[in-house]
Amino acid sequence: MHARRSLAIVLGVWMATAHLCAGSAFAAGADSAYTIANYPVDATAANAVAAKQQALADGQQAAFRSLLKRIVPVTAYKQLTRVKDIKAANLISGVTVRSEKNSATDYLANLDFSFQADAVRAELSRQSIPFVDEQAPPVGLITVLLQGNPPAVTNDTGLWRRAWTGLDLKHTITPVTVQDLKPEIHADTVSMLLAGDGNGLRILNDEYGTKLIVMAVAEPDMVAKKLTVTLAGQDAVGPLLLKRTYRMTNGDLGYTSELAAVIALGVLEGRWKAIKSGPAQQASTGAPVWSASTGAGGEVVRFTASFVDPGQWNEIRAQLLDTPGVDALEIATVSDRDADVSLRFPGGARGLADALGARGLSLANTSGGWVLRPNY
Repeated sequence: MHARRSLAIVLGVWMATAHLCAGSAFAAGADSAYTIANYPVDATAANAVAAKQQALADGQQAAFRSLLKRIVPVTAYKQLTRVKDIKAANLISGVTVRSEKNSATDYLANLDFSFQADAVRAELSRQSIPFVDEQAPPVGLITVLLQGNPPAVTNDTGLWRRAWTGLDLKHTITPVTVQDLKPEIHADTVSMLLAGDGNGLRILNDEYGTKLIVMAVAEPDMVAKKLTVTLAGQDAVGPLLLKRTYRMTNGDLGYTSELAAVIALGVLEGRWKAIKSGPAQQASTGAPVWSASTGAGGEVVRFTASFVDPGQWNEIRAQLLDTPGVDALEIATVSDRDADVSLRFPGGARGLADALGARGLSLANTSGGWVLRPNY
């Protein structure tokens, strides 16, 4: 399967890290999260009819798994084995075709799978599996491009905008409305936002008439083959300033933009889920859920985390955050297959290796440095 198609499927299973309590919030908009939209399916069989039937059968089961990963916290993923035998066909409330094409033996389509919310809740509750399905208030997201020498700020309607509009922004736990950069927002305001200056946020709030507005700034460097993305503004949790750099695999800016958008949306989801179920102080700090600083100290440990897709990376990150003693966790760069990580841990790398071994992760010292891989 092509990388872009794989990434679209990964989105369905993307979940940001958070410690979430059992149960759910039956908010008015909660049922919206039970639709997996624009889901890609494909199959090959002896004939077109059989291929379509196979694609629908496989697709609804895969979409159901994506739904579970959407509303069940990463820390409870292992509990999903208790519902692995549930037939998705028994929980489907509707299927809508967005696009499709077929040949004599192949069928490809993008479908919306809607599930019976109450039935899914009942199944999870029966198995005592925690879930959170309340959607956050919608957030406006401005796609901005920052490039050139000196860097120029422009309203992006190209790859970066398409990376966001290609996601299911309606049914996510944190709904997003993509907006244009207004002419009134000048380069100095963007600079203030990127520097964490509260005056920049106030200008943004005034111009857009809302506090729930986030600027997503993409800075591509084609020579260095990297993409730097900054989220600056305020979401439903609070003030937000997150910056991450992604390696551009094979110089493919389009794919890297899609990956960065998926991860950024996961960060917004994780912040919302954390505040809906975690300690109240998580809201006031506005700290990203994938970074940790407890003041526990310890030796600095640097390693490369290796994974097969963003979904598995999210699980690894959750395990790191859930490991007692981990402090000052920082993620430098992320590609579609690995991430550069540093943190502090009592006992250094070998102590961390022992602690992570019990969590299904292997931290080994290789010729290229320490490498973290999942054992699952």
